[in-house]
Amino acid sequence: MAVARVLVVDDDPSIRKIIADRMRAQGHDVEVAVDGEAALVAIADFEPELMLLDMKMPKKDGFEVLEALRRSESPPQVVMITAHGNIERAVRAIQMGAADFIAKPFEAAQLDHIVSRVLEAAGLRQRLQRLQTQLSDRHALVRGDSKAMKEALGLAGRAAASNATVLLLGESGSGKEVMARYIHQQSPRADEAFIALNCATLAGDLLESELFGHEKGAFTGAHKSKLGSIELAERGTLFLDEVGELAISVQAKLLRVLQERQFQRVGGTKTLDADIRIVAATNRDLRKAVEDGAFREDLYYRLNVVSVRLPPLRERPEDLQPLVEHALARYTAELARAPLTISDEAWHLMRTYPWPGNVRELNNVIERAVVLAPDDRIEVDDLPEELRELEAPPDRDASAVRAIPSETSEIRPYRDAVLEAKRTIIRRALEETGGHQTKAADLLGVRQPYLARLIKNLGVPKP
Repeated sequence: MAVARVLVVDDDPSIRKIIADRMRAQGHDVEVAVDGEAALVAIADFEPELMLLDMKMPKKDGFEVLEALRRSESPPQVVMITAHGNIERAVRAIQMGAADFIAKPFEAAQLDHIVSRVLEAAGLRQRLQRLQTQLSDRHALVRGDSKAMKEALGLAGRAAASNATVLLLGESGSGKEVMARYIHQQSPRADEAFIALNCATLAGDLLESELFGHEKGAFTGAHKSKLGSIELAERGTLFLDEVGELAISVQAKLLRVLQERQFQRVGGTKTLDADIRIVAATNRDLRKAVEDGAFREDLYYRLNVVSVRLPPLRERPEDLQPLVEHALARYTAELARAPLTISDEAWHLMRTYPWPGNVRELNNVIERAVVLAPDDRIEVDDLPEELRELEAPPDRDASAVRAIPSETSEIRPYRDAVLEAKRTIIRRALEETGGHQTKAADLLGVRQPYLARLIKNLGVPKP
């Protein structure tokens, strides 16, 4: 049984003591009140998670206390204590917000069971609420200030009001599922289910079963019937990610859903209706796939009623800061860390980096930095290597520029040439500063710990 703060409210001192003693024996933190007025005072001071409330008391009875609790932002769970046979009043208490009731006289085991059940249910609701909040944060749409994103949002918002199929186009990690959820939330179907299915993760037969469902015995291992994503999304939105990866055989069946709003489960003969809105997404060129015979032309036009292009992150640099700030707030909350700031050097690298993995990569970088940052500030050393390799001063002075090696006519493998160039730059900086690493780091516009790591990893000899 979960341990909780419990308030026992009963004007009968013997009943009050019996219940309070029993709750303390179960490990709960217990306070008591002799009537309804005292209970309301105790609620403000004690902030109980559970209240065992007698129905009939002087000054304020149980119903008056319940009515007062209905105006509270975070009321406790209430178990109403009723007289034997007074079921009608118990039902009224439930309708007013009580979680349960117990009739006098009662056994200790009966009281323990009801209290345990109520606290467990309250805990499940709190966990569900936290999960819903985390899910909402995870898929929150950060609008940003870029013209390209504003145009995409405007088009998506106008399409959301209709039942039209929407095709989202964009590179991997550009936020297509987040946009699909935004369209769902802005649509008349917002209160119904949002079901996401990645068409690239399953082979043809398995994908067909996931999408359309199957009947018992439809194939080896189909021991019972299963609802597919279409049925699960009934009256809601079905998001088909990587729709360009669908097998031709599945494309034909999806086309029927879009044209006739009907389908059959795998192995089934009954035709079922599909009241769904479809949002599809791809990072492929579907026009070329149509030309190559890999994607049905009729399905392409059915999907491409309204197309929305999501710009890659490199094309909307003005959105970088709000995206970073949102990710930072999210991951510090999830990892129970105090708020973090970002150093100027780290910000410079993030603004310089081209973000080939787009918003998904950005979120991964911020989560990693929140995990690794030893203090209350994210530094360059907390960023992954691909960003640290870009480390360079925003404005190099002439002496730093002179550290770049001269061009040679020799053509070498790219990686070898880059490594040798790094060694030459670092060696010249060390020579110019008499081997002083801090001064050399200042000259090159990098931090000394990073320079020391480069010297070690590249095997740069001491001057």
